[in-house]
Amino acid sequence: MHYRFITIEGNIGAGKTTLAHLLARQYNARLILEEFADNPFLPKFYENPGQYAFPLELFFMAERYKQMKELLYGRDLFSNLTISDYLFTKCLLFAKVNLPDEEFRLYQKLFDIIQPQLATPELLVYLHSPVNRLQENIKKRNRSYEQRIPSEYLYKLQETYTQYIKQHNLKTLIIDVSKADFLGNERHLKAVLDALEKEYPDGQHYLSLPD
Repeated sequence: MHYRFITIEGNIGAGKTTLAHLLARQYNARLILEEFADNPFLPKFYENPGQYAFPLELFFMAERYKQMKELLYGRDLFSNLTISDYLFTKCLLFAKVNLPDEEFRLYQKLFDIIQPQLATPELLVYLHSPVNRLQENIKKRNRSYEQRIPSEYLYKLQETYTQYIKQHNLKTLIIDVSKADFLGNERHLKAVLDALEKEYPDGQHYLSLPD
């Protein structure tokens, strides 16, 4: 393993947490999972985005910063690898979609103060899935406040992620998960494990899972 810090990212319902759990178990890695359920503004946001977007995004940024700061700089004598199921920069990406211009500019100023204090992943694993598959996964996991997420919102997030990855030339492994079954198909997980054994240069690299 060439990496000490890997982040799994993707749109809502792409399967980030499932894959992060499997990889952490495989590598005996320290696991950082987003604690989204602790955000009291999340159900309110889906009911009234205009009113609750700003407190939602501020809460997420504060909690992600606190969690990353504590876990990434704490000692862990039993693990040489850390895997997270979110990128701290997702704060800015979601804020860009959810906030009006003036609020976003204020939010970005706060983000720019905080972000340099955190470590960046050595490899970003981005799970790409078509929106209809995302909606299927969202329905399956059955979180009540997610059930009315419009497809247009998922398309906007997808586009924002894609633009960010291209613009910043991140070292990114992009996996097509449109037919992925990491829990039920051992070949799918093995394909990811084999891909993670490679050392990648900066830029985008692509993995298609076997049928």
